Amino acid sequence: MLLLIALISTMSACSVFMAAKQPEKKDLSLLKEGVSRAVLISEFGAPVVSEYKDGKRYEIFKFVQGYSTGAKAGRAFLHGAASIATLGLWELFGTPTEITFNGDEMAFQVSYNENDTVDEIAMIKKE
Repeated sequence: MLLLIALISTMSACSVFMAAKQPEKKDLSLLKEGVSRAVLISEFGAPVVSEYKDGKRYEIFKFVQGYSTGAKAGRAFLHGAASIATLGLWELFGTPTEITFNGDEMAFQVSYNENDTVDEIAMIKKE
């Protein structure tokens, strides 16, 4: 019993912080023809691969699609309220939940025209 109390006290509010620290939601609507390379880099970060084939630039962007600020705040609030209402027992469920729901890994290959604007996009990975 003492071990359970110690475990709960060390886990207390972990789910709240985990929910608040989840990855941000990326604007997938930018992945379309005509968008500049600079805009993609500002939203998704530096590409993991950048190369030229047949005189054309190709890049691969990898990122974790996260959650909106409102969704993260709502989840953190609900975890906090549940933790208080259950005297910390909620953390036994809330923490594994936040570990499981930590965003989706995504990858896209983008090709650009001579003006460095998107001319083709292909989804490589979505988990």
